[in-house]
Amino acid sequence: MSAVPRYLVIRRRYLGDLVLLGAVFRNLRLHEPRAHITLLAEHAYAAVGNLHPEVNRTLAFPRRFTAWPAFLRELRRAGFTHVLDFDNTDKTAFVTRLSGAAVRVTYDRETNPFRQRWAYTGNARITDRFYTTQHITETYLELIRAVGVPVVTREIRLKPGPADFEAAYRIVGRPETQPSNRPRRLLVHPGTRSRFRLWPPAHFAQVCDRLQDEHGVQIYLVAGPGEAAVVREIRAAAQGHIITLEQRFGLGAFAALAAQFDLFLCHDSGPMHIAAGVGTPVVALFGSQNASIWRPVGEGHTVLQTALPCTCLPDPPTPCVREDSYRSYCVRKLTVDQVFAALRDRLLSASR
Repeated sequence: MSAVPRYLVIRRRYLGDLVLLGAVFRNLRLHEPRAHITLLAEHAYAAVGNLHPEVNRTLAFPRRFTAWPAFLRELRRAGFTHVLDFDNTDKTAFVTRLSGAAVRVTYDRETNPFRQRWAYTGNARITDRFYTTQHITETYLELIRAVGVPVVTREIRLKPGPADFEAAYRIVGRPETQPSNRPRRLLVHPGTRSRFRLWPPAHFAQVCDRLQDEHGVQIYLVAGPGEAAVVREIRAAAQGHIITLEQRFGLGAFAALAAQFDLFLCHDSGPMHIAAGVGTPVVALFGSQNASIWRPVGEGHTVLQTALPCTCLPDPPTPCVREDSYRSYCVRKLTVDQVFAALRDRLLSASR
């Protein structure tokens, strides 16, 4: 009998990037059901590993210098056979080499220098054309091909735990207790990592009012740390009743909550990928970022994006930086009518 592989998957951040590793984990598990799979991420994002049913263990990079010796000893004791380094930074190359694994792979990307080649036994070569025209999951899957794992699925499925669902049920009720004719529910996450990518709060308010007035949709607002001001602006501008979820949610509880809704409205963001990962249809608002790479995975989602390259807005709050998708206001060119129509059509198709 062949030895059971022990995979170490390294991806430091961010939320959406770690969610989208789901297809990698799924293919590793299908290839070798006995495999032990460990995710190594930064402490702030390590909890994403708990949502992936194929991941056996999650590790976090040390936050203090003094914790590194114990961390590296633990890494060696784990007996990893394969390391898949999705980052190829100086730090991850160092960890990859010191893991002791016989097979250690990372990317050799055309537009990114291949760091610390001595740390790896192989690589996946990625051209710029491939990277910019394919979904990021296709780039991810090239790395498992480099270790001989066939790609048989692109499925991403997140699985919150029982306690996560109990937290969600305390907010929206258990599915079995819901009346058959309950109002359809929309969860709105209006936050974003970049203030440039923020669709105006007044626009969110107008869309919510129209959905309530014309279709009786029940609207919930949820936001992450530092996004409370956006929620307050939406509430102040809205004419209808919107339920604001002010409590803090762990990643598992947020995923379980998103799974209870008929539709999810958001920017291009980590929460977008979580909602898609639990099977909730998404309407996502994109600015100038590459939607081919970062669109939500799966069926039933709608991506709204202005035609690119876009002309500059007549009165941007500060100058755009055309070459930087984190510093352009293109998302503001999406109209209330466009977003309302996308939500209405998605809700109507779901009801049919």
